[in-house]
Amino acid sequence: MILHEFLSFELLRVIWWLLLGVLLIGFALTDGFDLGVGALLPFVGKTDAERRVAINTVGPVWEGNQVWFILGGGAIFAAWPPLYAVSFSGFYLAMFAVLAALILRPVGFKYRSKRDSAAWRNGWDWALFVGGAVPALIFGVAVGNVLQGVPFHLTDDLMPMYDGAFWWKFITLLNPFALLAGVVSLAMLVMHGAAWLTLKTEGPVQMRARRYGSVAGVVALVTYALAGVWLAVGIPGYAIVGTAVTDGPSNPLMSEVVRTGSWMSAYAARPWIVVAPVLGFAGIALATLGLRAGREVSTLLYSKLGIFGVISSVGLTMFPFILPSSKMPDASLTVWDSSSSHLTLFVMLICALIFVPMILAYTAWVYKVLWGKVTEADVTENSDSVY
Repeated sequence: MILHEFLSFELLRVIWWLLLGVLLIGFALTDGFDLGVGALLPFVGKTDAERRVAINTVGPVWEGNQVWFILGGGAIFAAWPPLYAVSFSGFYLAMFAVLAALILRPVGFKYRSKRDSAAWRNGWDWALFVGGAVPALIFGVAVGNVLQGVPFHLTDDLMPMYDGAFWWKFITLLNPFALLAGVVSLAMLVMHGAAWLTLKTEGPVQMRARRYGSVAGVVALVTYALAGVWLAVGIPGYAIVGTAVTDGPSNPLMSEVVRTGSWMSAYAARPWIVVAPVLGFAGIALATLGLRAGREVSTLLYSKLGIFGVISSVGLTMFPFILPSSKMPDASLTVWDSSSSHLTLFVMLICALIFVPMILAYTAWVYKVLWGKVTEADVTENSDSVY
């Protein structure tokens, strides 16, 4: 027997669906507070020293946190090539906007303090704000569009096609439900960034972070609830007709898909998945209360729990769909028909089992070494060696 046949094709597909979720959640839990700190930067810091304190809470770790973003993109490319092809074709300008905003972060970190000019530093502070707020917003907008279905179709040779000019494809992404999902994402990550600043700073920066973060937490709770209601009553879901072929070839056109009454039918079929939105609401609520009460470690942990619940609720609600098509439902990508080959998934799993624990280990070590608060004294006394 060939080694990879010890694990069935169906099981490997589910494992890689779970691993993709782990990578995306890992990115949100780590780089998410970096984005949140960037979005909060002009507001929590009123003096140059205060803003440098905020920057240096994430300065030593943001590059390592972004590993999860790279891993997620790589996993989509290697494990789910049809998803990579279809999503990048339709979200091209959105992806460009995200990457352009993310590029501002390393440039802003490196160049901000190179000149002793208030205008120069203020300009880079707002660049860091864009680098944090824009990706947080667009990631949510992308999720909102996925839940509604993306307007693509597949040709007979499985080439993804979108109608309209490239700029029109970007504008149509900015629809009301997608923007609401974007607000959920932005508010949630701002709350997460505030929880991080509460843990890592003291004095005025910590006080302002608690105030802005608690407001963001309330916004996240309200908009997440509104998005759930809208999803239940205003957005049709998708379902596979008949019995899904779970170990067949990766060809979406071999399945028949219809639009159903609601995505919420998934909760009737699999009641246990309700744990995900419950964790989302509970985590955000507890993090908001923790920010108001001035708690530090527990607030950050609750914030992570809320993010885990919110992202998990999307994946579990949509399963087995990954990228449904509003224009041609039969072209919708699912876990069962948009993966790489059996052997490819097995080899990738072996690599993941080797390298992901290594990443977790060195990440934990880095955070242990960097444990503690960043103070204004740290910044002023080491002005030439910090951001």
